[in-house]
This record gives sequence, C-alpha cells and structure tokens, in this order.
Amino acid sequence: MEAVDNILVIAMHRKSVKKGFEFTLMVVGESGLGKSTLINSLFLEDLYKNRVVPDVNEKLQKTTTIDKKTMEIEEKGVKVRLTVVDTPGFGEAINCEDSWKVCVNYIDEQFRQYFTDESGLNRRNIQDNRVHCCLYFVPPWGHSLRQMDLDLMKRLHRKVNLVVVIAKADCLTSLEVATLKKNILNDIKENGIQMYEFPECDSDEDEEFKQQDRELKASIPFAVVGSNSILEVAGRKIRGRQY
Repeated sequence: MEAVDNILVIAMHRKSVKKGFEFTLMVVGESGLGKSTLINSLFLEDLYKNRVVPDVNEKLQKTTTIDKKTMEIEEKGVKVRLTVVDTPGFGEAINCEDSWKVCVNYIDEQFRQYFTDESGLNRRNIQDNRVHCCLYFVPPWGHSLRQMDLDLMKRLHRKVNLVVVIAKADCLTSLEVATLKKNILNDIKENGIQMYEFPECDSDEDEEFKQQDRELKASIPFAVVGSNSILEVAGRKIRGRQY
C-alpha cells in the first residue's frame, strides 16, 4: 500500500511540475521605497520599464490603485506564472485613512472569483489569481510602525501571508536596523498581528539547512536593498550594488 501511495505522490508531483504553478505577490508601500527595484532584483526582470513617475501635485491628488504585471519564469525546469500586484498611490494622499481599502477589496474579490470558478462546471482551466503573499514595505526613516501601517496589517494578516520588510536598509547603520526591527516586532505583537512564519524543518534535514532556517527566522522583519545595476558574480548575473 505504501508503494502505491508513493507512486501516486510522484505522479501528482510530475503532473504539477509539467503544468507549472501560479503565484501572485502583492507589494504595498509608498513610492520611493524601492518596491519596483526589489522586485526586479528578486526575479532579474524589468517589470516597470515604462512606468511614469508622477510629480508632487499628482501624488497629492492620487488615490490608491491596482497595477498588475504578469510574466512566465522558469528555474530548474519548474515553470511559474508570476503576477505582481503593485499599489501605486498607497499612503500618498493628504488623507491616508482609507488607503487600505483598495488592497483589502482586491484580495477579497480574488477570493470571491476563485470560489465562483471552483463552483462552476469548467474547473479544469481555472486561473488562480488569489494573492498568496503580501510584501509590506516599511520606510527606514521612522522609529516604529505608523498608524497607517498598523491599520493595513490588521486587515490583511488573516487574508494573506504577510511579510514585512524594511526598505532601503542601506540608509541605516547595523544598530539602527536592529533597533527598528525590535520596535516593529513589538508593535506587531502588541496589536495581535500575525506575520508569515517559516515552517519547522524536518528532523532529517542536514545541519547546514537547519542553520540557514534559523538565520532566516532570526532576520524577520527582513531589511532589504535593491538595485537596477546588473553585476556578474561567480559566473552568475545578479542585480546588486558595488560599493
């Protein structure tokens, strides 16, 4: 019986890899925090080459909108249909109280649409547009989370995997990064917000992998730096900064 189960698991795995996967990533934060740059760095793509940067007057009058970019990426034979959902205008209006509404409404709408499709007859070709993860960018020049940050996180953390990152971390010293991380974690705990947590390692994993897992967990919230410059390191092309 165990052999049959293993064969079924292998068959399902091969079928999934052949079909490919869908992953939707939402990025939230004010303009100028390097959201687009970080996404380009992560996937070695230029998703926003045609974007026009609004002037000051346009920013003051702007409301939060949804901007979707989709691309096909492949790594080690695994295909992924990646959709990045940006939220230009977030936190830039004079009154930012309702900035969270567009983000929450979009996530809820994707859940409703997926449920409707799953309830229909043609379920074979369903396109999964549900938001799987939200990267929330915290500016580096504050001392902790702002009320606007908390308002959004409280409404998102039960709907999507929430990952908080400190943007443009190279603006801070190591001590400042550590202090800001501590303050952010305190704010999150006091407000009952749940961030994404890495699963526990299997007991049979090697010690090096377990150490990497411990280091990742200890780094939350992540302090990130992006770059539009392409460098070649150890024969691989990456986006990075050369100081």
